Amino acid sequence: MSRYGIFPSSSVTSRNVAIPPVGLAGILTVPMGTAGLVVFAHGSGSSRFSPRNTAVAQALNDRRFATLLFDLLTPWEEADRAKVFDISLLAERLVDVVQWLGGQEQMIAKLPLGLFGASTGAAAALVAAARLPARIGAVVSRGGRPDLAGDTLPLVRAPTLLIVGGADEAVIELNEAALARLHGPKALEIVEGATHLFPEAGAMDVVIDHASRWFDRYLAKSTGL
Repeated sequence: MSRYGIFPSSSVTSRNVAIPPVGLAGILTVPMGTAGLVVFAHGSGSSRFSPRNTAVAQALNDRRFATLLFDLLTPWEEADRAKVFDISLLAERLVDVVQWLGGQEQMIAKLPLGLFGASTGAAAALVAAARLPARIGAVVSRGGRPDLAGDTLPLVRAPTLLIVGGADEAVIELNEAALARLHGPKALEIVEGATHLFPEAGAMDVVIDHASRWFDRYLAKSTGL
């Protein structure tokens, strides 16, 4: 049994995937009786193997959410720092992922979708949510830069949760400014004493709790959760 949840690992299936059109590498994990699917958008300098995003994904799996951790850029693109901070490109990759999921087996294609973004990935998640208002049911940002979504922020209708470390003062201000521009259901949670990457003892547990509750509230189907 996981430290965060209620399902043993034997009730979860996981497989490596390649997402068109450029063959982005990903890890799709689906628990039995899944309630929804959360796609992760990592930040600059990270990948599908991010230990922090992996911890969040495993906790969501234990709460009966499927997860997709994937690389937003190819290895060659990651060497181009301009692409790492190209929010429009990163958002387009998320849109590609959502379209790809829609072509998978019915059990996956019909699941409610949420987005979990970190750093620049948070801005990309919000832009993608604005482009796909009928498909994205919830967004969570961890230590993100939602302000980089710019004029797209007022167009986001998906319920959005922004999570920021209490010691990450500059990013708190940017998140507060972004929150004011969002028009859908929204909230800002500040994790006391945490810095940007939430390395402090217990900080990621708080992030996981906030994120899980948000997806439970806005994404889960009627599966008894």
